[in-house]
Amino acid sequence: MDNTELKSELLAVTSLAAGYCSLLENARSMERADFLAELLADLPKLYASFLQLDAQDGNEPLDYEYFPEYVDEVFYDSVRRNVETLLGPDDIFLETFEEDMKYSDTPIAASISECLADIFQPLYNFISVVKESEGEQSLAAYRDCREAFASYWAQTLCNVLRALNHLYFNPTEQ
Repeated sequence: MDNTELKSELLAVTSLAAGYCSLLENARSMERADFLAELLADLPKLYASFLQLDAQDGNEPLDYEYFPEYVDEVFYDSVRRNVETLLGPDDIFLETFEEDMKYSDTPIAASISECLADIFQPLYNFISVVKESEGEQSLAAYRDCREAFASYWAQTLCNVLRALNHLYFNPTEQ
């Protein structure tokens, strides 16, 4: 992948990440069905983009850079509560890929809002670094976010997608 193509791909990924973050920040003001539909459209695109873009192709060195955390506990909890409020009692789902599930006789519950906030945090940090550096650190910030994707939020995305799909196609009376 040449540098121009890489920059174009990074711009597309940044745009997807910004859209997802905006969606979660505005969850409280949305209709539930619209929110779920947008998530079900955006999450697979995010997954595919982070899976396919190989940021090792750039000409920049592969040195690890430390970036500031833009999502503090208060901001994280605000985003999580917005989604939790929108979903109400349907925020909880049974987690089947939890490691402790192998050793448990009881189901393990997970929170959709917490999963979505866990995805929000590295994406918001990524787009904030890109914005603050006026794009100069796009590749390094992407690499950092891609590492977090591989480590934990890709699995979180897959798990919560199943729960969101269920809510979308099996709406409850509110």
